[in-house]
Amino acid sequence: MGLGGGYESRGRPWGLCLPTSFVFPSSPFMNKFFPASFPNRQFQLLFTQGSGENKEEIVNYEFDTKDLVCLGLSSIVGVWYLLRKHWIANNLFGLAFSLNGVELLHLNNVSTGCILLGGLFIYDVFWVFGTNVMVTVAKSFEAPIKLVFPQDLLEKGLEADNFAMLGLGDIVIPGIFIALLLRFDISLKKNTHTYFYTSFAAYIFGLGLTIFIMHIFKHAQPALLYLVPACIGFPVLVALAKGEVTEMFSYEESNPKDPAAVTESKEATEASASKGLEKKEK
Repeated sequence: MGLGGGYESRGRPWGLCLPTSFVFPSSPFMNKFFPASFPNRQFQLLFTQGSGENKEEIVNYEFDTKDLVCLGLSSIVGVWYLLRKHWIANNLFGLAFSLNGVELLHLNNVSTGCILLGGLFIYDVFWVFGTNVMVTVAKSFEAPIKLVFPQDLLEKGLEADNFAMLGLGDIVIPGIFIALLLRFDISLKKNTHTYFYTSFAAYIFGLGLTIFIMHIFKHAQPALLYLVPACIGFPVLVALAKGEVTEMFSYEESNPKDPAAVTESKEATEASASKGLEKKEK
């Protein structure tokens, strides 16, 4: 978590995220580079077990030609990382994992987000300041679980080897909260993204403050110590100024794939229809 290091999962199964984590987040971006005449074909990868009535679907994955092109480009980065462990390849994978994390993890309401961030705030502070476990693991574990920033880039160029590190959790956890505020902005139907931009600016401020404190004290810092107060405090201050605190903390969204939510929606529709019929009869 630290520099040195109530939610649910949705979307693709986690088992499919690892091999495609770099490919599919880049697909919408890559679509801009494909010409309109590009022959894009649809494919389906289907694995089943059993036969007849006992046939069970294990994997059913749809993709197209553009995804295959992205897969080829991603494979180049993957081989580069495996052979060289270069910091740029590491950061590309780290950013891809972070994008998948923000896409797949889903907060339902602001209160849950505040509780989650508050708990991880305490967790991060303890494991960075209370022990050296977090920093030791971040430095010794060779995997794209962090973003690295070369501090000797000007001296050694792309071969830099003295890094500051930011754990992916410091990106994903605030990220899913910021994504929730974006959906809250949209729910207000005011055609503004005030809370999203505020929380995004707060994240940048918190990260900058983390780096500043780290350089002042020459010690690894728990990034969530600065990110959590900024990402929660700034939007709440904006809500206080606009008189929308009640709306912010009462906002709640349900998973459209949740059977309970679908049932409740149907019941509400039927109740509304029955009331309409009663009025007409009267």
